[in-house]
Amino acid sequence: MGLSRRQYAAHRGVSHTAVAKAIASGRITLEADGSIDPVKADRQWDAQTDPAKQRGVHAPALGSATAAGTARAAAATRPVPRAAIESVGETLREAGADPEAGASGEVSFLRARMANEVIKAQTAKVRLQKMKVELVDRARTTAMVFDLARRERDAWQNWPPRVAANMAAELGVDPHQMEQVLDKYLRKHLGDLAEVKVDLR
Repeated sequence: MGLSRRQYAAHRGVSHTAVAKAIASGRITLEADGSIDPVKADRQWDAQTDPAKQRGVHAPALGSATAAGTARAAAATRPVPRAAIESVGETLREAGADPEAGASGEVSFLRARMANEVIKAQTAKVRLQKMKVELVDRARTTAMVFDLARRERDAWQNWPPRVAANMAAELGVDPHQMEQVLDKYLRKHLGDLAEVKVDLR
């Protein structure tokens, strides 16, 4: 005869509701008579629960650096697919950590969490590198903008002498006078454009 749900909750140091949820989710199983074998249930609970989420007297002291606490937390494992175990091992190897998983084909929540944190850090690093690549050198960009503006200005200033004769012929006016008028208004327009300030801060 095992323990009742309330007795096991007291043994475990958790609420009756927590025990009921563990049973409902299949994290622990009942005996044939409906009672709970505390030794078997403790083993199942530890194997099926993230150590960081453990509650009660059986919760590992994750905040303390004791060897017993570390060993107890590392022992809490749940079976996962081989591909997931290999992925965790590969991630930890890349980070320079010991990638060894349990010999029985299990991987602890702590190791999986460590691998997850490594992946998040690697992702953040890749994003930062991408942002750096997308940034441009301010001085170089400023020089390019002003060089482009200067060439644009020179091209427009050379435009009146090239088109004045043809325009004058079409309008039946003096070519020299036509060039002078075009040059006058073009320089005024370029002067207005020069007032536009480019802020590259």
